[in-house]
Amino acid sequence: MLTRFSAMASKLTKTVVDRIKPGSKDEFHWDAEVKGFGARVTPKGKITFVVQGRVEGSGKEARITIGAYGVFTVDQARDVAKEHLRSMRMGNDPRDMKKQSEAMKITLQAVCDAYVSRPGKLKATSREAIERHVRTTFEAWKDKPVVNITEDMCRTRYREMLTKGLRGNREGGSPGQANQAFSVLGALLNYAARQHKRADGSPLIAHNPVSILRDDKVRLKPRTARILDNKVGAAWQALTEWRATAHNRDTMSSIDLVRFLMLTGLRISEASSLKWSQVHLEDGYFHLPNPKNSNPVSMPLSTQAVELLKARPKVEDNEHVFPSWAAAGHIKDPRDLMKKLSVVAGMHITPHALRRTYTNVALRQCRIEKFRTDLLTNHITRDVTAEHYFDTTNLQWLQPEAQKIGDHLDLEAAKVAGANVVALPQRA
Repeated sequence: MLTRFSAMASKLTKTVVDRIKPGSKDEFHWDAEVKGFGARVTPKGKITFVVQGRVEGSGKEARITIGAYGVFTVDQARDVAKEHLRSMRMGNDPRDMKKQSEAMKITLQAVCDAYVSRPGKLKATSREAIERHVRTTFEAWKDKPVVNITEDMCRTRYREMLTKGLRGNREGGSPGQANQAFSVLGALLNYAARQHKRADGSPLIAHNPVSILRDDKVRLKPRTARILDNKVGAAWQALTEWRATAHNRDTMSSIDLVRFLMLTGLRISEASSLKWSQVHLEDGYFHLPNPKNSNPVSMPLSTQAVELLKARPKVEDNEHVFPSWAAAGHIKDPRDLMKKLSVVAGMHITPHALRRTYTNVALRQCRIEKFRTDLLTNHITRDVTAEHYFDTTNLQWLQPEAQKIGDHLDLEAAKVAGANVVALPQRA
């Protein structure tokens, strides 16, 4: 409830305001000349000019603080009060107008900071990618109001990235990088539109300017690189031989990490950062507390994976399974080893290509159902039966499937090594 105007109001002047004495609580002294304009006095004697009135058409009452006496003179404050009262008579709430004014000044950097600071919403890698694009790709825009970002700006910057990238300019980027950058920008602008409104209640950004790129964006072909079926054995055998002759700690970690990727189909970030506290060898599983899909899960280990982990040396004061002398404390990118493995595979192979290799071996070579393969690779499954009738957080029950994949790798490697092998029946 707003304070009612006093019938004893008198025109506020410098002399009148200077003579005001504070009381035991906040008191209001109203101006006789402009109804709704007044001075609020706190018990400590602080005087602040205010204006209050009713917004025409809405019935809402509003009180707005103009500013402190000393910052505003009485006459300056009265002029501001007249403007606010005029707005109210026109049906505009000055508080909404102030919010809109503040929202119109919000910069891309401020939106980014708010977006990435939401508790539990983003993984560290996603946050880093978003902040990096704002800091680099959109460096010229980051300190400008988001409402000033236009379709023409988006189209020009996108094409500029593609052109510079094609010319080999280090400031440019591949089509994939350009697409990712503008996906980030689109998400940030959508977030700004939801969080901030104009005075009439409409979104701060009515139309996302990134949408103009719908017809400009380069359509990327799905990445399908993997170790081909006839090279899987050679790759597994090469890794086994390299491991037998490795003596450097980082080299051993890199080889074992890549072998572990082939045995589990994990994402490189999930495998490389694995800690001993997550590994339960006696029970034949390891735990991922914070995977990419945000669903904590316990994954089965084949006997090959168990033996690999048992052979891993533990390093004092380093909790990682695949430790490194690097600052992170663990192997992050086994780049040199992947180059050697690419020669064996006959094509460029990345850690993620090993994930595709694992999926292909599971589906095509081991005939494992797709929903079980999705679970083994920790994909979000769309299988209703799996979602509602299977335990999708403790996957030790999929150990037989994991074992099939480990056995297949050994069998293919044995063929390459020239062993006289006979395919054994799949383990139950």
